[in-house]
Amino acid sequence: MALRMLEAMLFASDEPLGKAELAARLPEGSDVEGLLREIEHAYSGRGVNLVKVAGKYMFRTASDLAFLLQRDAHDQKKLSRAALETLAIIAYHQPVTRAEIEEIRGVSISKGTIDVLMEAGWIRMRGRRRTPGRPVTYGSTETFLVHFGLEAIGDLPGLDELKGAGLLDGRIPPGFSVPEPRDGDALTDDEDPLDPGDLLAAGLSEHD
Repeated sequence: MALRMLEAMLFASDEPLGKAELAARLPEGSDVEGLLREIEHAYSGRGVNLVKVAGKYMFRTASDLAFLLQRDAHDQKKLSRAALETLAIIAYHQPVTRAEIEEIRGVSISKGTIDVLMEAGWIRMRGRRRTPGRPVTYGSTETFLVHFGLEAIGDLPGLDELKGAGLLDGRIPPGFSVPEPRDGDALTDDEDPLDPGDLLAAGLSEHD
């Protein structure tokens, strides 16, 4: 029964589920890890697979069948070159400010580029840098990990893989590098929490 319940929850959810969330809805004493392994094995050769993304679990189309949904995904998430490069820089260099993004790319970015990425749910405002002007810092989101099938930000590909995936084209911005990416919600030593009005302003921007 616990196995069927777990399978049903995973199929019904439109977002990844963590072990704690799953365990809370299963009979007491259920071996969640063992049940997840059993489902993963049972679906390993089917059209959908159980995968771990953002540290949680969900069903996804098997990788060899992804082409069936490729056009739909492309239409929904079609981004400009500037937005793709900005997304890659934020993912690898987070926490990063707009000025730092522009320094890495070598060109300025419009506010609209940041807005598009926030509306897609792939980046978020993290905090404010402890420097003059207290600029906002940006980082990636769980939605970003889920969309690109990553268990953690440390699983991001290298420069060649980024180019092959279309996240960067052949014209790499001067000075662009691929550092060891880091994630986590905790602010770094040079970040302050967001001001009370920051998130409200972001919400209004998303609905403009």
